[in-house]
Amino acid sequence: MLIWFLPVFLVLILIGLPVVFALLAAPFGLLVMDDQSRQLSVLYRNLYNGMDSFPLMALPFFMLAGEIMNRGGITIRLVEFSQAIMGHLRGGLAQVNILSSILFAGLSGSAVADTSALGSTLIPAMEKNGYSRRFAAAITAASSVIGPIIPPSGIMIIYAYVMGESVAALFLAGIVPGILVGVGLMVMVRLMADRYDLPKAERIVTPGQTISTTEYWVSLILVRINLAGLFYAVAAAIPGNSGGWAVYLAMLVPAHFLLMYWRRQVSHDFRIVCKKAVAPLQTPIIILGGILIGVMTPTEASAVAVAYALVVSFLVLRSMTLKDLYEVLARSALSTSAVLLLVGAAVAFKTVVSLSHAPQILTEIILGLSENPLILLFLINILLFIVGMFLDAGPAIIILGPILGPIFVELGVHPVHFAIIMSVNLTVGLATPPMGLVLFVASTVSRERVETIARAILPFLAVEILVIFLITYVPPISMTVPYLTDFIRCPPDTGYLACISPEPR
Repeated sequence: MLIWFLPVFLVLILIGLPVVFALLAAPFGLLVMDDQSRQLSVLYRNLYNGMDSFPLMALPFFMLAGEIMNRGGITIRLVEFSQAIMGHLRGGLAQVNILSSILFAGLSGSAVADTSALGSTLIPAMEKNGYSRRFAAAITAASSVIGPIIPPSGIMIIYAYVMGESVAALFLAGIVPGILVGVGLMVMVRLMADRYDLPKAERIVTPGQTISTTEYWVSLILVRINLAGLFYAVAAAIPGNSGGWAVYLAMLVPAHFLLMYWRRQVSHDFRIVCKKAVAPLQTPIIILGGILIGVMTPTEASAVAVAYALVVSFLVLRSMTLKDLYEVLARSALSTSAVLLLVGAAVAFKTVVSLSHAPQILTEIILGLSENPLILLFLINILLFIVGMFLDAGPAIIILGPILGPIFVELGVHPVHFAIIMSVNLTVGLATPPMGLVLFVASTVSRERVETIARAILPFLAVEILVIFLITYVPPISMTVPYLTDFIRCPPDTGYLACISPEPR
């Protein structure tokens, strides 16, 4: 009888019961009816144990860092920087919207936060510039799904926690797919620009830009450190180069002269806009850099990101006060409690999954459909995409991950590769009619009906679905970065392709 837990859960969702209560009510009722009341203590003990986890501490820290950055005026700086870089292109503000989402993804890791923060700024600006409100809302919703793909990503932390994978490996595997989604949306905007007569634009740089002395010197130092680090990484890849601090310090010299040359090629206002974006954009560099060089775990990197966000907002930008901090902490606490309660309820839900033998039954059904892994991957993409329309990504991962993951690992799909397939599918589902969450957020921000946004977003969803299939059938897209950085465990003397696409066991 316990096998009915999933239909009962779906019915509870459809009648409007909040997800967290549906996750608990469905197994509770079935356990009682199936005369397994002894398992109820296990059910609710897992509710607490599901939240009591060190790796999950990264979630509240990353959410807090995003809240601090957003309240500290970071969103406006990223938008101005994007306008300075891409505002001159045809359909310029639409391109700016997408680039801003890519940059904002490295701060928040949340599609909803992206839609809310950037939408409130860019949707009115696009409407004023001649775009229809529904188009502006649609491109905002479509580009916001990049947030949970590019690190830091809340859903990838949840997946790593549930499936026992490396958070760092999932973060690194999401970089190229996230950028690919953004580039695909930019290409679609360019193709639509002439057909739909999207407004022409000029490079938008507000004249009379100013910057404080503190921020000026912080930006000057940081940009040279980052560029020297890039040169050092290239030099370290040369065979026979042992690297070291001496090489890094030597790289500061060409970095400085290259920046001085670039300084003479652009206007004063353009330089200031770029300088004002340096400190905020340092956040993803600190997170990924600390993880890559091995000095921080992802959880520690999340705490460092909060500390850095506080320093930037209070001491460098001076855009926050202690009064603002109270509101930021309250908002973060509410958001975090909702997410962690969902995680705990979904972990408790897994208790019934294991008792019902659903994984074995579903494995037999899936493997009975076809013996071809390529066909099964196609079918599972369709399933995940549909699930993403109705269920938030976090609970969906916790419920379906333990069931589907082992099946496809047995079929020769690398665990990290399947994690990216699942995460991107469920994330794109957030922007998919009829129940995509970011559609409703975009509707609230733009005051446009969900139905009209849903029709306008269809071309962009087509691009994102194409990217999903590229990620699915071309493993190097997601697996190359974690492989090159040694975050994928491979047996000794295993070749590249054999490592990222293991043979079925």
